[in-house]
Parts: sequence; C-alpha cells; structure tokens
Amino acid sequence: MKKNILVIDDDEEVLSILEEILIYSNFEVKGMNQPDNLLRVITEFRPDLVLMDYRLSGVNGGEICRQLKSDQNLAYLPVVLISSYPSVMETFGDYGCDAFIAKPFGMNELINCVNQCIA
Repeated sequence: MKKNILVIDDDEEVLSILEEILIYSNFEVKGMNQPDNLLRVITEFRPDLVLMDYRLSGVNGGEICRQLKSDQNLAYLPVVLISSYPSVMETFGDYGCDAFIAKPFGMNELINCVNQCIA
C-alpha cells in the first residue's frame, strides 16, 4: 500500500519537483503551496509524513511543525523540514521535526530521509 506524503512549499517549481520525485518513488502525494486549512487536509488525506519548507510566504514552517507536534492527536505524524537556510535549525532549534534537509538536496537523500521517517 502506498504511503501518503503531504508536501508544503510556496515555490510552485520546487513543489512540482518534490511531487514528481515522490510520485516516481511510489508515494501518494498531495501538494499545497500554503498551509491554509492544514488540519482539514491532514484529516482528509491522512498523510504518513509531512514534508514542509521552513520559509513559506508569511508563515514559519518550523512554527507550524511545533504546533503539529504539540497537538496530542498529531504528535505521531513525522514532519521533515526543508530549507535553503540550514543555519535556522542551529539558531532557532529543531521545532520538534523528525528530520531536516538542507536545499539543494539530491533525490536519493530526500527518498532515504522520507523512508527512514516513516519506517
């Protein structure tokens, strides 16, 4: 059975590439360019993992991760943050994410990280 991956990135090109990589790797993927209605999407799509950019337009993906991890009904859900700014994790903490991937990254690095987090 395919695993569901929810991808959130406000850069449409990056979002499209991430979706293609994950679909090619046999995942069911739902992409969002903003975390609007995130709880509803999580309830309906039932992702096995959330892959989210740290910097979204007007929103901090790390804070969204922290909110998800502080919700006892969603704390189990693995969250992987991605960012072009790897120092954010050193400066601001890990936000409770299960993994962090610095951009740019390779396809194998992404898939290995996703597989490890949902194993």
